[in-house]
Amino acid sequence: MSKVNVRPYKMTDFESLLDVQKEAFPPPFPEDLWWNREQIEAHVTTFPEGALLAEIDGVVVGSATSLLIAFDGKPHTWEEVADDGYIRKSHNPNGDSLYGIDLCVRPSYRGKGIAGALYEARKDTVRQLGLKRFIAGCRIPNYHEHADRLDAESYVKAVEKGEIKDLVLTFMLKQGLHPLQVMPNYLEDDESLDYAVLVEWRNDQL
Repeated sequence: MSKVNVRPYKMTDFESLLDVQKEAFPPPFPEDLWWNREQIEAHVTTFPEGALLAEIDGVVVGSATSLLIAFDGKPHTWEEVADDGYIRKSHNPNGDSLYGIDLCVRPSYRGKGIAGALYEARKDTVRQLGLKRFIAGCRIPNYHEHADRLDAESYVKAVEKGEIKDLVLTFMLKQGLHPLQVMPNYLEDDESLDYAVLVEWRNDQL
């Protein structure tokens, strides 16, 4: 199996990053929700340590974007924490937590450990910068299948116990992340019914 290489992305990687987005989110997904050039430029200039891509044999196959925040536990939306994808206003250079706002993998390369490699790289960033944690707002895309009998918090607990498998949250649990709180109206997402779960990985070196 070819090795997954994770490295910082640069502006010269923009077209490759866009190709990943196009493959992962094809039409009728709105094109204006793909990363644009100004957003990528903001990522690499505002917080280059949080701008990561994965490649296999020189092909860009995934990306992950993060920023720093001072974690206060307050509910929030994706738009608020991500500065609508530009991170300039929301990134806090003195923050204590790495916050993941995006992770994307080419569908044609899924199952090759790419997302896992990106999460390990994020954990390495937390360790290297001496941060307290990695956190992210986690989609729960299978929730709509169970919403007629479970509220969001009960659904998350059932996934934690292994009673229900969720495409995203189950993966997050396998990466060592743990749910902190359920947040309504986090992001427009029909499958998750606009809910997200704030998940956390604590720095294992502190």
